[in-house]
Amino acid sequence: MKLKEIDKSRYSRHLKIVFGGIVVALLFLTLITSSLLIQVFSTPEAPHFWFNLGGVAVAAIIVIFVLSKLRRHPFLFEVVYVWDLKQILNRIYRKQRKIEAKLEENDLDAMIIMNFQYKGSKQLYELDDNTITIENLVLKIKALEGRMQEVRLSLSTDSFDPAMLEKY
Repeated sequence: MKLKEIDKSRYSRHLKIVFGGIVVALLFLTLITSSLLIQVFSTPEAPHFWFNLGGVAVAAIIVIFVLSKLRRHPFLFEVVYVWDLKQILNRIYRKQRKIEAKLEENDLDAMIIMNFQYKGSKQLYELDDNTITIENLVLKIKALEGRMQEVRLSLSTDSFDPAMLEKY
């Protein structure tokens, strides 16, 4: 995955629209499917908890299916990019202790991975207006960049490949 420039206002606007659409679709589909399940399979005096729960499950499956089909739509580009970035950063975070140990040994792959993690996290912090810990992150970025320059390693995040995580 490559880090891409994202327009913050467009991302924020599209994220709100997508989540609003998901909420409306879930409500609407849940009501319809629950009502249909109750009408077809139940009696008026019987408890309807399981039919309502089934309606929620069917609605969630429909929304997930539609979102997976629309994943490549240009309107969802920023939202899907951030979603994918968060997933990769989470994979890195789960292996971070091992990666940081190799970083102390000047392992090149560990430097590339942590460079991607730091810069990707910085991008997410800025997109989500999470600026509380960004100063600490900038210090880590500068320290890592200094270490990378010492071993003449590119500061670009383009050399990161998620397959690098397999060795940790």
